[in-house]
This record gives sequence, structure tokens and C-alpha cells, in this order.
Amino acid sequence: MAGRQRAVVTLPNLMRSMRKDSHKAPNQPLPSLRRAFSLYDQINLIDNVPEDQLRFQGYTDTGFTVNRVQYEGSLLCVGNLLMSWAPKKFSEITPDSLSIFQLVRPIPEILILGCGRYIEPVDPEVRRFIRCVGIKLEAVDSRNASSTYNILNEEGRIVAAALLPYGVSS
Repeated sequence: MAGRQRAVVTLPNLMRSMRKDSHKAPNQPLPSLRRAFSLYDQINLIDNVPEDQLRFQGYTDTGFTVNRVQYEGSLLCVGNLLMSWAPKKFSEITPDSLSIFQLVRPIPEILILGCGRYIEPVDPEVRRFIRCVGIKLEAVDSRNASSTYNILNEEGRIVAAALLPYGVSS
């Protein structure tokens, strides 16, 4: 064993060996770490949405674009079911306008209420009704409501959205 010497790996020795190796190919570019650690190649939430799944792609002051189709007016979405919704302004949102949630099964875990351009305080009667049905309520502006719906729906969660067009205010 005395004839074999073991190479000692210490920080100074390692640095010297790296310097020697770096002189061999000085013009070679370093590999990009951004590419090595990027998840964008594996996950593309925009393009890899199943055709039967609703996806909000845009909004205007008067409506929404869902799965490349433009819809005018307010919309109600439950899971992947899309329908026109009667309220034209925030004050028209009542337990009656949301009565479909007494019938829908499975019950959505959350209702995202798109209030239009600005977040509005939800009528306590509407809050009570939604809570009694067994759904959580989140009221946000319609732009953020449609984005939140997309994310939760893509995660496979049972979600609903009631959206007024973005141009609607009180």
C-alpha cells in the first residue's frame, strides 16, 4: 500500500485542476442554466388544454372570449359548462340569479364572482345563500376572476364562475 499514493482533493487542488481544464477550450460557450432548469418545455398551461375544458382567453368591456369564441354579456360557468347569465350589473346579482347552484351536482367548492371592473362588497343575503348551498365565495374583478377560474379548472378542481363583463361598474 505504500507504493500507491492517494490524490488529496482539497479546494486549492480542485481550483487548479479546473483552471487547467478551462484553458483547453477557451472559446466554448457555457451551457445555459436557464434552459436546464426551465419547466416550460414540460408544462404549457396555455396550449395543452383539453378541447372539452373551458378556458378564458380574453375579455372586453362587453364580454369574454372562451375557447376562441366571443361571448357578449354576463356568463355563468360550472365546471366545463358555459351559459349566458341574466344580471347586467352588480346590483342584479341575487340568490335568485344564482339559484342554479341548488341543483348542480357535484357542488362546486368555490364560486368566483367577477364583479366587473372593480371589486364590490357582496350583499350579505347572497353570501348567506352561497354558504348555505355549501360553496365558498370569492368576489374579485372580472379580469382576475376569469384567470382564477382557468387555473382552478386546469387543476381539476370543481369550480364555478359568475362573471359580469369588465366594463360593468356598480
